[in-house]
Amino acid sequence: MENALYVGLSRQMILRREMEIIANNIANMDTNGFKVESMIQKTDPSEPAVTLGGPRPVKFVAPDGVARDFGQGVLTRTGGELDMAIEGKGFFQVQTPQGPRFTRDGRFTTDTTGRLVTQGGHAVLDASGGEIVINAEKGQVSVGSDGSMSQGNETVGKVGIYTFTNPGALEKAGDNLFRNGSNLAANPAAEAKLRQGFLEGSNVRPVLEITRMVEVSRAYESTTKMMESEAELSRRSVERLGRVQ
Repeated sequence: MENALYVGLSRQMILRREMEIIANNIANMDTNGFKVESMIQKTDPSEPAVTLGGPRPVKFVAPDGVARDFGQGVLTRTGGELDMAIEGKGFFQVQTPQGPRFTRDGRFTTDTTGRLVTQGGHAVLDASGGEIVINAEKGQVSVGSDGSMSQGNETVGKVGIYTFTNPGALEKAGDNLFRNGSNLAANPAAEAKLRQGFLEGSNVRPVLEITRMVEVSRAYESTTKMMESEAELSRRSVERLGRVQ
């Protein structure tokens, strides 16, 4: 019976983590470029003490990472000159004090020196890994579908768009950025198109996430009732065995 309680506890820990992930998805439903996440689970066979004739080994529930859906979010027209959205697979590359990072959030602006930067002040890199500088005195900025930027007849640069064979290996780095911690090969996203004056919304589907939240809550309650039932059964067994005949 103790094993049943341990299995139930392992399940509750997973459900709590899953609820946190769902809550984070809902909280970021309006975050540009955010990608919905879900919990991956696995069974963890162990050899604890078992009763004669009981199941062996006992299978506990264990986390197996977080899956991230990099599907396309809805593109919304903003009309912003430096707002950009990627249509298709790919990421913008930005330079941070901790090294290069990748993002789908195209809310760009310029700093005091004219560099194209993110809302967090990180420089947006071009296709060669260099910074892009815009001279406000040269007029309106035009961005082509291939990422090329120009002011009048003068070419400013080309926004780099990169893709990975296994984007799921990218690690979250905060501030809506991803880190290439596995040293994956970053290749130019030849098939992706850049849309100027648009922003990509998150791909979170609120109704689906709320449904998942209800399901997780019910599963947690069901597991709790099972554990309470097992605990009560154990208590009664001890009382009967310990009763003086």
